[in-house]
Amino acid sequence: MKSLSLSQPHLIVMVGIPGSGKTFFAEKFAQTFRTPYVSHAVNLSFTGDDDTAYDIALYQLGELLKTQQSILVEGVAETRTERAELAKKARKAGYETLFVWVQTDPVTAKNRLTKGKTAVMSSEEYDHQAKRFTPPSAVEHPIVISGKHTYATQAKVILKKLSAPRAEISVHTTPLTRPASQTRRNITIR
Repeated sequence: MKSLSLSQPHLIVMVGIPGSGKTFFAEKFAQTFRTPYVSHAVNLSFTGDDDTAYDIALYQLGELLKTQQSILVEGVAETRTERAELAKKARKAGYETLFVWVQTDPVTAKNRLTKGKTAVMSSEEYDHQAKRFTPPSAVEHPIVISGKHTYATQAKVILKKLSAPRAEISVHTTPLTRPASQTRRNITIR
């Protein structure tokens, strides 16, 4: 397994409608890169109370922000207001925020949670939760991944975004013995 070591710690925030694939991606990504993972859904499975699970997730996140490690969070940023508050906390702690919007068509997402042996909620509960979600705005600069693609494809998109700032390396080609008139320009590799 690889460690997710970045020049600046990131708060990776998963967003999307219920059943889009946020939890699936977050669990695999956290496991692959040994990234601390805060999940509202996991807390809910222990508490059985939505508000308590949400409060516990925010408490866990607050403690993890002290570590300066990149963190993945899911299930606590369904509205623009919640995302703005998370981004503000992250900035204050020295983190860069990356919103990952998992998009899946509503019919598929609803079927994942309400149909078959793996149903975890009623159709009415799903509709109530789905209405609460507000899509990210352009100002939030979300990275969009498909909830129907493979994990490997999804991870490549995220890793490309996370590694982009590190790819900009300045290479100074000026030898110490060359006169200033013969000095080459600095080259930036992008």
